[in-house]
Amino acid sequence: MSILVRSDISVLVQGITGKEGHFHAQKMISYGTRIVAGVTPGKGGDWVMDGKIPVFDSVKTAIEATGAEASVIFVPADHAADAIYEAVEAQLRYVFCVTEGIPMQDMMRIKRYMQTSETQLIGPNSPGLLSPGKIKLGIIPGEVAKPGNIGVISRSGTLTYEIVNELSKAGAGISTCIGIGGDPILGTGYPELLELFEADPETEKILIIGEIGGRFEENAVRYISQHNTKPVYAYIVGKSAPEGRRMGHAGAIIEKRAGSAAYKNELIKNAGIRLASSIEEIPALLLKS
Repeated sequence: MSILVRSDISVLVQGITGKEGHFHAQKMISYGTRIVAGVTPGKGGDWVMDGKIPVFDSVKTAIEATGAEASVIFVPADHAADAIYEAVEAQLRYVFCVTEGIPMQDMMRIKRYMQTSETQLIGPNSPGLLSPGKIKLGIIPGEVAKPGNIGVISRSGTLTYEIVNELSKAGAGISTCIGIGGDPILGTGYPELLELFEADPETEKILIIGEIGGRFEENAVRYISQHNTKPVYAYIVGKSAPEGRRMGHAGAIIEKRAGSAAYKNELIKNAGIRLASSIEEIPALLLKS
């Protein structure tokens, strides 16, 4: 079983008629994910994927017709906040937002709005979730991972694919890989997912892939020190990043020492978490202990 979602969960795709939404919905379906509907306002009544997937004008009508329980959002940044609001109002249990660059004020309002909601938001700017051989939600390439006992939580997308692929080539498998997102304000952080991996019987080791900026990794270290019993490993990218310059993700910017790779590595080492200094070190580090 994947963390968060069952392998047979019914999923709708918000923005399925757009180029990215259509392309990745096809990839998810090919992997075995149960996509039951798409949502694009104004295109209700259309069918996509060779006439197999119905399109609805709203999330609410899509749920009423198909019983969808989760959503993957491929909506442009200027409309993505409305898409999240709609999914939360419709009481979807899980929402994975792939969209990058949602305005921070919009995300602040969403976070406040969701305080009384049971919806679990992953992202924005998340590559999604992959449980090898079970389910794929988002844009993580299914071919990079094979089933195993390592749980992966990351802020980066492309870096995650590379590391998971290296683990696979070294003979290590993944229980679930999930990206929390690279934007400054996120729906779900490391602690919530660390708790799920701690309780997951298929996960024996946990790998955190972090980057500069924010206090996400600091929160992870605090949680691990107080709650986790399973071995945790970490890799932080951005050692050479200059202060004040954004590197890649909107949230990857060092504004104070607390956001630097050096500071985060220091916290991780002091907490007794096994730390890799390079991507090449990661497979050996996880396999030898």
